[in-house]
Amino acid sequence: MATRWGIASTGKISSDFTTALKALKADHRLVAVGARSLADAQAFAEKHGAGKAYGSYEELSRDPDVEVVYIGTIHPFHLHVAKMMINAGKHVLCEKPLCMNVKQTKELVSLARQKKVFLMEAVWSRLFPVYKEMTKRINAGEIGDVVQVICSFGLPIGTDRVLKKELGGGATLDLGVYCVQFASLVMGGERPQKVVAAGHLSDEGVDATTSATLVYSKGRVATLNCSFRCELPCEGLVIGTKGTLKVANPIWCPIHLESPSGKFDSPLPDFGGSFNFLHGQGMMYEAAEVRRCLKGGLLESPYIKLDETLILAETMESIRKQVGVTYPQDA
Repeated sequence: MATRWGIASTGKISSDFTTALKALKADHRLVAVGARSLADAQAFAEKHGAGKAYGSYEELSRDPDVEVVYIGTIHPFHLHVAKMMINAGKHVLCEKPLCMNVKQTKELVSLARQKKVFLMEAVWSRLFPVYKEMTKRINAGEIGDVVQVICSFGLPIGTDRVLKKELGGGATLDLGVYCVQFASLVMGGERPQKVVAAGHLSDEGVDATTSATLVYSKGRVATLNCSFRCELPCEGLVIGTKGTLKVANPIWCPIHLESPSGKFDSPLPDFGGSFNFLHGQGMMYEAAEVRRCLKGGLLESPYIKLDETLILAETMESIRKQVGVTYPQDA
């Protein structure tokens, strides 16, 4: 039986996810799409071959044919839409960050566990072959004991989604999440003992550039930088007592890794789709992971566990609050 998908929102990221599903062929089926506008939903359904289009998320949640919902709305809507789907008994793959703050994240994770449905934060990077190979090499002791992680993600971005506070804007939630999750993966999902951060705010009151130091046990430290004002190296370095491992740019969807034992390349397949974002076809990896978990009766993925999602939320909230960013949802 194919995994039966519903898509919540018709933006660029939802389009890329839906296009990536096509690479997985018969194992996945697009059943329906829901949006705040019926016209948008119908246009999306026609473009991607969805059988049904709904002019509200509520209608999508009530569709008995939909098994799991991908949520591609902007951050401030994640909690509302995800709760709606979970309460309707749907499994959920929700874009990162899962919610706007720690309080919302705890609420959503608790609800999913109570309702016994699958929930996964769409940290797509974790499912890329490069990330899996990196973890394998670190665990094999190739670079010795990890001492330092250095990771950055910065691109000049001028869209309202990133710039405006009411839309959940800010460098930490949009870009920094990739650096935080990179450090967390290397550190085994451990909660940092200390988070120290500083940066600069934009005229809109969101963080434009941040630098954070995460202190972990066993003498380990992570240095993370993000910005929507300039292009940073966008790479991740893991420095150990015996050598250094490097995940090359683009850190968020990598295809190249270097370490003492040699290079590892994992080019993405070209299956003819058109994507809005770099390496968009890589979203097929997270879709395949959702199916694997559902078939195995798992309610969360071992690659991005819900307890770690909570730690990511705590870390990002600490960073942006130290820089001076608060959202209406924090009240």
